[in-house]
Amino acid sequence: MAVAGGGPGSGSVPAVAVPATSVPLGAAAARAGMRGLRPWRLLPTPTGTPFTFCYAVVLLVTSLVAEHADPSVISSMHQGSSTDVAHLADRPVFVLVASALWIAGGITSPYAIGFLFVLTALERRVGALRAAAVFVLGHVVATLATEIPVGLSVLVGHLPGTSLHRLDYGISFGVAASVGALAGVLAPWLRWAVLAGFGWMLVEDLIAFTDPMTNWGHLLALTVGVATWPLLRSGVGRTAV
Repeated sequence: MAVAGGGPGSGSVPAVAVPATSVPLGAAAARAGMRGLRPWRLLPTPTGTPFTFCYAVVLLVTSLVAEHADPSVISSMHQGSSTDVAHLADRPVFVLVASALWIAGGITSPYAIGFLFVLTALERRVGALRAAAVFVLGHVVATLATEIPVGLSVLVGHLPGTSLHRLDYGISFGVAASVGALAGVLAPWLRWAVLAGFGWMLVEDLIAFTDPMTNWGHLLALTVGVATWPLLRSGVGRTAV
């Protein structure tokens, strides 16, 4: 509104334009930032993240089957999907695919939750094909790198023959590689925080020595993900979280 002044010589204050409302710039920016938040983008969608969405549906189905089917049947299916040395020598492609259709620990396990959020974030930044390639690369490389030494150790007599049938299945290697890859397309401060936090968790698991082969596989898969940074960054517009 404007405050009118008097005529010449009246001694009144000149007219001054006053805004109807006055909002601090900081508050306006905060409100704009809140309007820009889209929390649903943290979850996969059929059109935005088709690889993660379709894979998550498959994992949900297999997890429900594992929870409600006969335990002996599920145990047999897990054993048939295991990427142990015996299966890798006989039908490697089949077990490498089949083993990644199950979640060790069920849908409430940390790696299941990590799969949902990490793969979604990675796919939104680098696309479905690159996200799938990172996951598969981590799964395959870490599996072979942990199982081949077992086979060689059995061959030279350092491990018993039963080690050739060591049960090994799940998505954790692929998720670990995806964490490493995702860190490369985040803002620098967040990148190193993610790597330090996740890396320390893996080191703690290794120190606990409950399943050293799998724990070494997780660290190797994380390294595989980090090694993909140059490929993922080329031609990709990075977005900070």
